[in-house]
Amino acid sequence: MPSDRRILFVHAHPDDESIGTGATMAKYAAEGAYVCLVTCTLGEEGEVIPAELRHLAADRDDRLGEHRVGELQRACQALGVADHRFLGGAGRWRDSGMMGAATNDDPHCFWQADLDLAVAELVGIVREVRPQVIVTYDDNGYYGHPDHIQAHRVAWRAFEKAADPAFGDGEPWSPSRFYATATPLSVLEQAVDAGPFQRLSSVEEFGFGVPDAQVTTRVDATAQVEAKIAALRAHRTQISVEGRYFALSNGVGQPVQAVEYYTRLAGEPGPAGEDGYESGLFGPLDRQDT
Repeated sequence: MPSDRRILFVHAHPDDESIGTGATMAKYAAEGAYVCLVTCTLGEEGEVIPAELRHLAADRDDRLGEHRVGELQRACQALGVADHRFLGGAGRWRDSGMMGAATNDDPHCFWQADLDLAVAELVGIVREVRPQVIVTYDDNGYYGHPDHIQAHRVAWRAFEKAADPAFGDGEPWSPSRFYATATPLSVLEQAVDAGPFQRLSSVEEFGFGVPDAQVTTRVDATAQVEAKIAALRAHRTQISVEGRYFALSNGVGQPVQAVEYYTRLAGEPGPAGEDGYESGLFGPLDRQDT
C-alpha cells in the first residue's frame, strides 16, 4: 500500500461511518491516505424511513440488511473510500437492535459474538492494512448501543493483539494510535438547532455527548462537507437530509458537522492547534499544510 498514512475505521452498522466520521474519512481519502472501513453488521434491525421501502424491515420481509449493503457502497463512493469490508464477511453477525431488545439474545447477533473470534477477524484486517491509526467508539459505544459497545471491545482488543505473534495468523503489526468518536457538549448545544426537523429542548435529550475536557482532537474537514452530505443521502432508508441538516427515523434534526471530534485513547499526543486540540489523527504524520 503506497500511502505513508493508513487509517482503519471500525463501525457497527452502515450509516455510522457517515454520521460520525464521514468528513474525516473524506478528508484523509482526498489527501491520499489509505482509508479502510470495517462494518460489523448489515444493520438489519434499523427502522425504515421511506414508506415504499418499509416492507424491507426485520418484522416484514427482513431484507433490509442486503439493501443497506448497496447504500453503504454508495456512501463509500461519495466519501472516496475504496476499501470497505464487513467483519467476518457480509452477514456474519446480525444487528443486535437497541439495548434491552429481544434481538440482543439472538445467538447470531454481534452482541453475542465470540469475542476471540471477532477479534481474530479484525486482527487479520489490521495486519493486512497495517494502519497507524484505529478509530471506533468509546467503551459506552458512544450512546449505549450494544453493537457499538461490542465494536469498541473488538477494536480495542485487536489494537492490543495485532502485535502479538502468538495470536492469529499473519505478520504482526502494532498500530500506534487509537481514537474514539466524541461530540463535545459545547458542540452538541449548537445541535439543538434542528433546521426543518423536530427540535429538542436540551442537549440531555440527545443521550450522547461528552464533556469538552474529554475531547483531545478536532478534525476540520469543512472542504469535505458536501461529500459527507452525499454519503448521508446514500443511506436513504435510515436518514433524511434537508440542506445542511439531517434526521434519523425519530425525526430529530441535527446540523451536518464538517468538524468532527475524537478522544485519543492510546498513543502520544500529536501537534495541537491554538484551540488546544490535536488537529488530526496521525500525530506527527499529519500534514499541517492541508
